[in-house]
Amino acid sequence: MAFTEITYEVADRIATITLNRPEKRNAWSPVTEAEVREAFGLIAADDDVRAVILTGAGSTFCVGADVTGIAGRKPDRPPFTGVTPPPGDPPPVEDLSRRYSYILNIGKPVIAAINGAVAGVGLAVTMYCDVRFMAAGAKLACAFPRRGLIAEHGIAWTLPRAIGPMNAADLLLSGRTITAEEAAAMGLVRALPADGFAATVRAYVADIVGNCSPRSLRIIRRQLALAPLQSLSEAIELAETEQAATIGTEDRREGAAAFLEKRRPSFTGR
Repeated sequence: MAFTEITYEVADRIATITLNRPEKRNAWSPVTEAEVREAFGLIAADDDVRAVILTGAGSTFCVGADVTGIAGRKPDRPPFTGVTPPPGDPPPVEDLSRRYSYILNIGKPVIAAINGAVAGVGLAVTMYCDVRFMAAGAKLACAFPRRGLIAEHGIAWTLPRAIGPMNAADLLLSGRTITAEEAAAMGLVRALPADGFAATVRAYVADIVGNCSPRSLRIIRRQLALAPLQSLSEAIELAETEQAATIGTEDRREGAAAFLEKRRPSFTGR
């Protein structure tokens, strides 16, 4: 599939989506949005892919929305206009089928590799990723009020749950810019040295892919996505149901055998 504003690669069971408009500092356009969604659809349908890295080309992750689009530039592809069936598993609730929340419904870990500056919608999208790594010294901003905007794309819901209500209010109401180090202190990201950043993130993802059952990852990711929407009793009931279904699986037997034999597991996802 030909993409114009992202690149999509699969190697060693890891899919990498790269926002690829470095001349625009990877500003998010309607075309970017449509292509990212298409890429996640490919990932959901590809059993060979076991984890995902979302990153940016050049020295920036994503500086936010493409203001030329706001000024009336015609997109080559239509923007998202409503709720559609997301790629991935059938959503148990509407909350996992919204504009960017569909990322939570991909049954594979999604890791944000924030290689440079991130703001606005770029940050909002990363809030639907499981882990956010950020290059040391890079800048982050929720600049919405400084652009005459509001807290977009569910970030007023996701951000307080990640860093607490006061820290979220600080960032959203001030619109100020912070460093990766301050974001890490809040628990928003994990800061890594800029030197070797991409390789370090990939090694982390490769460890997951090489040592974790894809079946387990799919179910745990669903548990994590649903937990904020459930009562404790509902979360326990789901865990009990899934645990019972796990006992007789190939991956459960292989996990036990690999542990006893002190070797790396060879999981099939079954």
